[in-house]
Amino acid sequence: MEVAQEWPEPIVRVQSLADAEAIPERYIKPPSERPNLNPGTAMAAGETVCLPVVDLGGLRGGAAERQATMRAVSDACREWGFFQAVNHGVSPALTAAVREAWRQFFHLPMAEKQAYANSPTTFEGYGSRLGVKKGAILDWGDYFFLQLLPQSIKNYDKWPTLPASLRETTEAYGEELVKLCGVIKEVLSLTLGMDEGFLHRGFGEPGACLRVNFYPKCPQPELTLGLSPHSDPGGMTVLLTDEHVKGLQVRKGDDWITVQPIPDALIVNIGDQIQVKLFLKEKNRESRSSMMQVLTNATYKSVEHRVMVNPTAERLSLAFFYNPDDDLPVEPAAELVTPTSPPAYKAMTFKEYKLYMRMVGPSGKSHVDLLKAA
Repeated sequence: MEVAQEWPEPIVRVQSLADAEAIPERYIKPPSERPNLNPGTAMAAGETVCLPVVDLGGLRGGAAERQATMRAVSDACREWGFFQAVNHGVSPALTAAVREAWRQFFHLPMAEKQAYANSPTTFEGYGSRLGVKKGAILDWGDYFFLQLLPQSIKNYDKWPTLPASLRETTEAYGEELVKLCGVIKEVLSLTLGMDEGFLHRGFGEPGACLRVNFYPKCPQPELTLGLSPHSDPGGMTVLLTDEHVKGLQVRKGDDWITVQPIPDALIVNIGDQIQVKLFLKEKNRESRSSMMQVLTNATYKSVEHRVMVNPTAERLSLAFFYNPDDDLPVEPAAELVTPTSPPAYKAMTFKEYKLYMRMVGPSGKSHVDLLKAA
């Protein structure tokens, strides 16, 4: 699978369009993909839902408290594919500092940001589109993408030098989230009835990357999205949301549910690779899910989500992606495959899966079909 070397069309920074009276045609979604279509949905009614909240401090308690916490994680991952983690061990001072540093970056002069303009080869740097299909309808958002793990591919030349605090706070934040994901990985392994190293072996040497999302205000938010529906391709994602502006929506059945973040929480969601590792092929099993989904042969599912934009306020979030080794074949775990529950997904390396995702961009759950066994 070849990777495009250049973007198919000139890049326009969405931030430069925020004060326009109308959005350009290339950002207008088809009527069926626009928000607020069905007045009967919770989304259209303006209702918000608090995702399951899990106090991870319970993992540091006694046996009963630890079991209750693990059960809460398991229930949330089965029912929602998402949960909000509190007492997660990452200090509020650090999350506030990294969020503020990146907000300052996006308000630097355009020439300063353009020095970090990215390309489709790695996506690392300052970007404004995902996917390389010519003529594609684009999302209303800019971003900055960084590689964190493995250390061999971390390139500080691609990290902004301004504001002065950005590199140090981003490094510290990434280190804390690697620790947190390691803990969650052990919990998920145990809740599946495996030993705590089960998913560690399934991941191999983990990779990690950070995408900082900046969604400028939008003059016509009813016509577009900040990020189109998708599930995350990796193992798991930890999201630090905007402290003031809602925007994340999670698919629940036929509805899009607006998430109400709680202070100092981190939102954790299952990725495609864990779903596949645990997914058991059963008759009439419905799948709206995705790499964590692969690893678990779909006991835990990656769930579609998207981002709304706001007519008066910008929104910033930091998505930390914790992924399997690029070259490790990801396939349903042998321990979970039986004659009556055969594998639902074929083996594919995470690197191959990433390349495919970079070509097509956010595309609902259709990319997971690429992995399905015949």
